[in-house]
Amino acid sequence: MSGRVLNEEFAETEARKYAYDFDYRMHDYMLRTFRDLLPPGRALELGCFEGEFTKKLAAIFSDLTVVEGSSDLIGVARTKAPPPVAFVLSRFEAFQPEQRFDAVFLIHTLEHMDAPVDLLKRIGTWLTPQGRLFLVVPNAHAASRQIAVEMGLIAEPTAVTEGEYLHGHRRTYNAQTLLADVQAAGLRPLETGGVFFKPFANFQFDKLMKTDIVGDGYMEGCFKLGRKHPDLCASIYAICESTAGTEL
Repeated sequence: MSGRVLNEEFAETEARKYAYDFDYRMHDYMLRTFRDLLPPGRALELGCFEGEFTKKLAAIFSDLTVVEGSSDLIGVARTKAPPPVAFVLSRFEAFQPEQRFDAVFLIHTLEHMDAPVDLLKRIGTWLTPQGRLFLVVPNAHAASRQIAVEMGLIAEPTAVTEGEYLHGHRRTYNAQTLLADVQAAGLRPLETGGVFFKPFANFQFDKLMKTDIVGDGYMEGCFKLGRKHPDLCASIYAICESTAGTEL
């Protein structure tokens, strides 16, 4: 990620927000998806944006470390996280932990990386023998994105749009390419799938959620339907363990 200014990549423009209310609603659905496979112990979050997911992780893990490359975002996230959370200002490529972690969370972050497989390999060396990586990325084949392709708004599902690129995206994953990167990094997927069937774009969901058109019941229905149709979900995920015993 050399040459990139991380304090600028989350800046919002008139054409595109960096994060929507819809994104924050997805945090609970992600954690519900992970619930049965969350291990106890030490946790690491790689990339925190403004700390909303950090706050939820801190309610689950009493020992939580957050690594973030943007000093501005750490400043905001610190105000939302309880004091025991340890923040480290570092690019992921330079971070070297002193201890291993039982759970590592890489949520909507891998798509920002210039060398994603290299990062996944490093994460594998940070896991305890029973440790797990919880990896989530936006889904190129989400129903809303496929609709945008048919409308001529996006060239093809895995394209990186101009707005996405300005916000730091370097690729758009589908289930096959995500699994390929996981396996190339020497990680073993324990479970893969999708989170939340997504018929609308983020900005459309934000508008609809302010009306009585899309309420909690509809959102719950989309979550349950997503378990049956992961290929059409907003996000795809892989819960992984390391196959290597590399020393720190």
